[in-house]
Amino acid sequence: MMIIEPKAVHDFYNGVMEGKPVMKSRKLLKDILTAYENPDKGEDPERVMYEVYCYEAEDKIQQGSLSWGLTVMYPECVNGEFNFTRGHIHQDTSCGEFYFGLAGEGLLLLMDIEGNAWAEKISPNSLHYVNGKLAHRLVNTGDQVLKVGACWPSNAGHNYEWVEKHPFPVRVYKKNGEIVCI
Repeated sequence: MMIIEPKAVHDFYNGVMEGKPVMKSRKLLKDILTAYENPDKGEDPERVMYEVYCYEAEDKIQQGSLSWGLTVMYPECVNGEFNFTRGHIHQDTSCGEFYFGLAGEGLLLLMDIEGNAWAEKISPNSLHYVNGKLAHRLVNTGDQVLKVGACWPSNAGHNYEWVEKHPFPVRVYKKNGEIVCI
């Protein structure tokens, strides 16, 4: 029997995912600036807001294949509004997803198709199930990097356009050192 090395490694608490099959994407402020309620054109557009690492099965459209992800969000604000991910709903709404907190503090914003929204607190070791019919977005509300792991069916798909057409009705701000949801 042959024993081989793993294709990827995920340093859960002190690092990121690494390996040949791991894909990495980076969102700069200029990529997401228009999603903020009061964008400040004077801020550094090249500032890194968050990074996403993804390890997908070689045949990701095969029924039952899973994807493994990591989102690393920096403690940034835009005119007082906390850093957030674009957010998405799954193209195949029968596919759910698990999120788990690894570092930092934040919120998992959830929204149903009627526009009702709520949030769950994210912290190290927290576990969150996201129903496939819910739009979801991460928000870093802390002073440290927020790291959130995820696992979902590879064929779930990500529908970002739906969230652009049906924006989250809640904004999360830092005001006088407090978290304020408006």
